Amino acid sequence: MYRCAPARATRRLLAGAMLTCVAALAQGAETVGAAVDGKAGAASQKVLRYAIRAAESGFDPPQVSDAYSRTMMANVFDALYAYAFLARPVRAVPNTATALPEASADFKTFTIRVRPGIYFSDDPAFNGRRRELVAADYVYSIKRHYDPRLKSSNYASISNNQIIGLNELRDAAIKSNKPFDYDTAAPGLRALDRYTLQFKLGQPNPRFVDELSDPAVTGALAREVVEAYGDKIMEHPIGTGPFRLAAWKRSSLITFEKNPNYRDEFYNEQAPVDDALAQAAVARLKGRKLPMVDRVEVSVIEQPQPRWLSFLNREMDVIEQVPEDFANIVMPNNKLAPNLAKLGFYDMRYPRIDAALSYFGMENLVVGGYTPAKVALRRAIALAVNVEEEIRVVRRGQAVAAQSIVAPGVWGYDPQFRSEMSTFDRARAKALLDLNGYVDRNGDGWREQPDGTPLQVEYATQPDDASRQLITQWKKNMDAIGIRIKFKTAQWPENLKASRAGKLMMWGVSWGANIPDGEQFLLLGQSIGKGQANHARFDLPEYDRLFDLQRRLPNGPERFAAITEMKKLTVAYMPYKVHVHRIWTDLAQPWVVGYHRNVFVREWWRYVDIDLAERARRLN
Repeated sequence: MYRCAPARATRRLLAGAMLTCVAALAQGAETVGAAVDGKAGAASQKVLRYAIRAAESGFDPPQVSDAYSRTMMANVFDALYAYAFLARPVRAVPNTATALPEASADFKTFTIRVRPGIYFSDDPAFNGRRRELVAADYVYSIKRHYDPRLKSSNYASISNNQIIGLNELRDAAIKSNKPFDYDTAAPGLRALDRYTLQFKLGQPNPRFVDELSDPAVTGALAREVVEAYGDKIMEHPIGTGPFRLAAWKRSSLITFEKNPNYRDEFYNEQAPVDDALAQAAVARLKGRKLPMVDRVEVSVIEQPQPRWLSFLNREMDVIEQVPEDFANIVMPNNKLAPNLAKLGFYDMRYPRIDAALSYFGMENLVVGGYTPAKVALRRAIALAVNVEEEIRVVRRGQAVAAQSIVAPGVWGYDPQFRSEMSTFDRARAKALLDLNGYVDRNGDGWREQPDGTPLQVEYATQPDDASRQLITQWKKNMDAIGIRIKFKTAQWPENLKASRAGKLMMWGVSWGANIPDGEQFLLLGQSIGKGQANHARFDLPEYDRLFDLQRRLPNGPERFAAITEMKKLTVAYMPYKVHVHRIWTDLAQPWVVGYHRNVFVREWWRYVDIDLAERARRLN
């Protein structure tokens, strides 16, 4: 068996090792990955294998915020609505609902009927009975996001809907220091009968259907399962979706299997006329029962080199986001290299609907606060960040500079908007610091704070190669303006926990939208979401006022103007330095049928098939 470059290859040798490996494969060394068949199971089973770049945190919607865990949950739990996988522009469609909601004229009341005959995957908590999905399951599951004990990262987003009575239940639990009362009915969220669900909102929401379309947020759980497993519910995701958790080796390998109770759903996608890849998928898969694979194996491979090599070695069927380190080799001039195309790999290049950013802890004594001096410090730090160099050196051209917190691809993004967010100007940065008292008083080359105490910023990071490259940029940028910076390294889940508790001064993360609307990014500054979406803990009354205004307005010039003002406020106060919006290129093996991308569809596993005959031909 031929093996590609060893995991210990140095960066200097890496490009040569890659080219050697690809050349060997292209010349016929296609027995690579044959040993994987033993791990993948019986030859007759269709197994989809891919790797994620950061460890999962668990599988309970209110308690999880990382994108990787959410993707896995989205394939287990069912939301009322979904987005058509191949539809462009993005279009919401019924999932477990029978139709789109019946909405009142003022967009405050929504009535939804749940499809009868949908069943949860089997679990001992059901005592041997086949458990049907009913409207009350959605009532219970949505209430869980209001339970203060769970500290739901989705609370800010869901509570913005002002579902009448739910915040009162939450407040009562907080004030009494007693468990959240799931049995008291809230007038804004009721099961009218076994299959009929009704929402009543305190303010209009013309886009409410979008709020009910992410299974990782509003997916249905059964109360008896949650109560049976208690604090271990993160380990027992029991849903009505196409897959169920089969095995879990934390931070290493998560295995899902087809849910035998999954309802009859069939591939019925409509491909855009200008998308040849989508057209080919529809031609092959139309009418097929979903899901088409028997098992999904998700590995955790944090370092980019082994993740890429596992794909090149045919040990993975898909690679999400070709690591930036290899972008120039894999995609010279942003086109798939001919030698890789010869191996049958096919690519999917697409803009992520996300913002890669660094936040400042607004309650931190060093970088937080709203006084002119503190605002000047944050803006100076932001001005000293060389985003273009970051894109060129670290991201290998796979990103565009950000102008605001709102990413392209959602309503509210303005391609004409320009701001200081992307400006690189060290002279201005130094002038801002000098004018506000951040000067070098003792001549050691480092600035002190206005009161004369040492100035040092602390940036949280992870122990992976991409993070190391990014903090190298931070060190270079801060050294250039005389600010000491130190780095605090921990695993992603540890940093997330500390961030939620408000214990980090600065941290670099990314934030993505799960619905095609700019409000998903505006949540980053809403004060009610401190420690949840709002990791910076930004708290500005005018921002909150504009947030409430845009939420109740229909899409149009008035809402667009409110969103623009919110963008300007985040640039002016700089709670977030938004670096870039990323561009990803995924690759799939030639035996993977139907792989495509809709960035608003986390539950994509069901739309993919594995051609076992083609796989055998390529590997033997």
